[in-house]
Amino acid sequence: MWYVSTRGMAPRVDFEGALFSGYAPDGGLFMPEELPHLDRETLRAWSTLSYPGLVKELCALFIGPELIPRDDLHGTSGDTGSAAIESVQGAKNVDIIVLLPKGHCSKIQELQMTTVLKENVHVFGVEGTSDELDEPIKAVFADAAFARQHNLLSLNSINWARVLVQMAHHFYAYFQCAASLDTHPLPPVEVVVPTGAAGNVTAGCIAQKMGLPIRLVVAVNRNDIIHRAVQQGDFSLSAAVTPTLASAMDIQVPYNMERIFWLLSGSDSQVTRALMEQFEKTQGLKLPKELHSKLSEAVTSESVSDAAITQTMRRCWDENRYLLCPHSAVAVSCHYRQTAGQQPSSVPQCCLAPASAAKFPEAVLAAGLSPETPAEILALEHKETRCTMMRREDDWTLMLRATVEDISRRWGSHPLPASQ
Repeated sequence: MWYVSTRGMAPRVDFEGALFSGYAPDGGLFMPEELPHLDRETLRAWSTLSYPGLVKELCALFIGPELIPRDDLHGTSGDTGSAAIESVQGAKNVDIIVLLPKGHCSKIQELQMTTVLKENVHVFGVEGTSDELDEPIKAVFADAAFARQHNLLSLNSINWARVLVQMAHHFYAYFQCAASLDTHPLPPVEVVVPTGAAGNVTAGCIAQKMGLPIRLVVAVNRNDIIHRAVQQGDFSLSAAVTPTLASAMDIQVPYNMERIFWLLSGSDSQVTRALMEQFEKTQGLKLPKELHSKLSEAVTSESVSDAAITQTMRRCWDENRYLLCPHSAVAVSCHYRQTAGQQPSSVPQCCLAPASAAKFPEAVLAAGLSPETPAEILALEHKETRCTMMRREDDWTLMLRATVEDISRRWGSHPLPASQ
């Protein structure tokens, strides 16, 4: 399996090359050169697998056994910063740098990252939004020689490996919800995806291309660039990011849409490169008519207000005694809207839930509900924290580069930048 850049100006790489990278050297994102197609019998065989079993089967399709033996393909996906820290804290020969948007994630999310005091964990609190903290990461990876010298890779959905693992969400959802796999054609299932940087939606689009009969609904908060792109072909920045209760989705630059544009344009890197260069230059883009049509066929979309988020959280608790996180509530709000229609769809619908409500007590309280906080999370309040500030007046790219150089100099280790 080979991987190519969505912008077509970088050499193709194997999975190892895609894994140990961030952006491709030409500024694009890595995608599989070809996608396998899954027949009915494969899907039937996969339908009995556990979630980890599905992850293993999917990874085996995209990772050569000479790189990672099949029996070693066990791991999943999580909340980027804290999951990445958990996976490598205290490890030898690897350091991790995490950039978190100070004041734009919940207190508990922040504590999960800043209370890890291992020497190989370096957490920065950025005085900016998630979009803004991505800029120094992209700048560092744009220096291909620097990235190679220090063995850098990115652990958010810039990295193909993150999108690969997220594909399992869609297969698992389908097998849980499909009435039968004995009919022809296979029955569709609608998957509602709460969306920020669009990695999970990209995973769903790839699953569609591989033969999984899912329909995708992109559910966003008031930061609605993807919704506008689907509805109107308008892929343009708003004046500013709007803070919402679903803070992890407060994103205006959903960089994975580049992968979707490439996928829907028939892997046309020239078209994709022209579109993304125009977007980066002007911060606005009117999608070509054909691409907009294909995007509208691949996904539908909805935008959800904070009021709808809290109403959804209350309703789900009242009806099911299930406490939704605000991001999950964005998806469930779309489900409630559809079921309230005059002619509800007969297609089974699944809402992806990206996080535990325990991480967002502020949103739970805003919904008039009582947070259910596990003891291990309550204990975070009493732990020592460590976090270096990246202030507005600082040169964030320079600070990031200096940190990488300092780590390499002191430990001879291989730092892994990740954004949260």
